[in-house]
Amino acid sequence: MVSAVALPASADDHHHHGRQHHRAVYISDVQYNSPGLDDRSNRSLNAEWVEITNGSRRAVNLDDWTLADEDGHTYTFHHYRLNGHATVRVHTGIGRDRKTDLFQDRQAYVWDNHSDTATLRNHRGRFVDEVFWGHHDDHRGDGRRYSGVHRDGHRH
Repeated sequence: MVSAVALPASADDHHHHGRQHHRAVYISDVQYNSPGLDDRSNRSLNAEWVEITNGSRRAVNLDDWTLADEDGHTYTFHHYRLNGHATVRVHTGIGRDRKTDLFQDRQAYVWDNHSDTATLRNHRGRFVDEVFWGHHDDHRGDGRRYSGVHRDGHRH
């Protein structure tokens, strides 16, 4: 039973990585619900984040790329290069930008705890990747869909 389940999963993983290889930059993780009370403290706001990973060996210039939610709240990257095989965490709150952490400098939450979509677009406004949660099929926060495909490839 376990091996029967593991086989499609690993095949799907292979397919997933193939897509990532094809598309260098992708949304790799989201923490849309800050742990603890949603008290709008800067610490709590910064515990809400989206991670963007560059799966290629080459650095990618993210200048003027955007990260937006369903309501159109948009963060624009400025003068930022994401190194090869590196990940940057984009926090909602206020902070000093570093190589591994960028800050939207907001004083309110962006990502909805119940359902929302994080969409990444390049400097030309072209779709790069998106992850969404909620929308009926997600009870534990792990039903994220990458570019319209569930991670496990089977549930719908």
